Amino acid sequence: MDLTLLWFILLGVLLAGYAILDGFDLGVGILHLTARNDHERRLMINSIGPLWDGNEVWLVTFGGAMFAAFPNAYATVFSGFYIAFMALLFALIFRAVSIEFRSKRESQAWRKFWDVSFFGASLLATFLFGVAAGNALIGIPVNAEGVFTGTFLDLLRPYPILIGLLTVAFAVMHGAIYLFLKTEGEIQQVIHRWMWRGFGFTLVCYMLATIFILAGRPEIAGNFREHPWSWVIIILLVFAFANIPRAIYMERPFYAFLSSSFTILMLVCLFSFTLYPNLVVSSTSAAYSLTIANASSSPKTLGIMAIIALIGMPFVLAYTIAIYWAFRGKTKITGHSY
Repeated sequence: MDLTLLWFILLGVLLAGYAILDGFDLGVGILHLTARNDHERRLMINSIGPLWDGNEVWLVTFGGAMFAAFPNAYATVFSGFYIAFMALLFALIFRAVSIEFRSKRESQAWRKFWDVSFFGASLLATFLFGVAAGNALIGIPVNAEGVFTGTFLDLLRPYPILIGLLTVAFAVMHGAIYLFLKTEGEIQQVIHRWMWRGFGFTLVCYMLATIFILAGRPEIAGNFREHPWSWVIIILLVFAFANIPRAIYMERPFYAFLSSSFTILMLVCLFSFTLYPNLVVSSTSAAYSLTIANASSSPKTLGIMAIIALIGMPFVLAYTIAIYWAFRGKTKITGHSY
């Protein structure tokens, strides 16, 4: 296999891993203020307490892999999205601080401040991830040197904003399903309603985004017209997404969570296949787009990285599985809880 294609696929795997794992704990953060009392908010935080920082390792690994494998694309993306990425970094840091600081004092005002901070940071981070994905699909102004020539406001177009809302909606649904798995008792009544609300909001946003992109940018489906077999991705996506409400209705939350996770995997596959072979689409001219061919590192670099990934990825997967297995079961509040 061509090493550039291999690393494009590996980036997709890392992105999917992050979206599935951090997607639900971002959703928990967005749902945090829906809790009716301090005990329920503590349950929500403790459901992700042992996991959230490990989930974000996938994002760090994705950024490092992109920097090493496709440095030209990395430079263009980070220069173009600089303000957005600084806001994203602030949100992720503030989110972590909120989790750790909330339980340091018994003061109601203190905890309320960090509760709102946790919600706001989770919402902002999720929305910015979606906006970035939307801009990646429709392109950003890039010149022949691969330099971003637009402004921050150029990134806030209708389609990226719609994808941002879609990302928030899916995170709410994914997080609610996870919370239903990890909790018991009266709190599940509130969470159950948010599973349905999240699904409904996701369905509306996804339909609007699909209509918007097919009506306004029909050329974006070019890879699917050239490769008819790729429609399998869409078929699997539709079936996985349609199975979520079925599993919720049948009161099988683990089944719903698996369907939600597989839907995210298929969405990442859809995103990657639509983008291929581009990494950064130029809205100025297609000739200026950065592809896996013209933005990659040397074959030797990619080869060495492939060996490192072959050795390191099993350890990452093993660690992730071990942590989730160790903290399986319902969340309980103890003296050592947040």
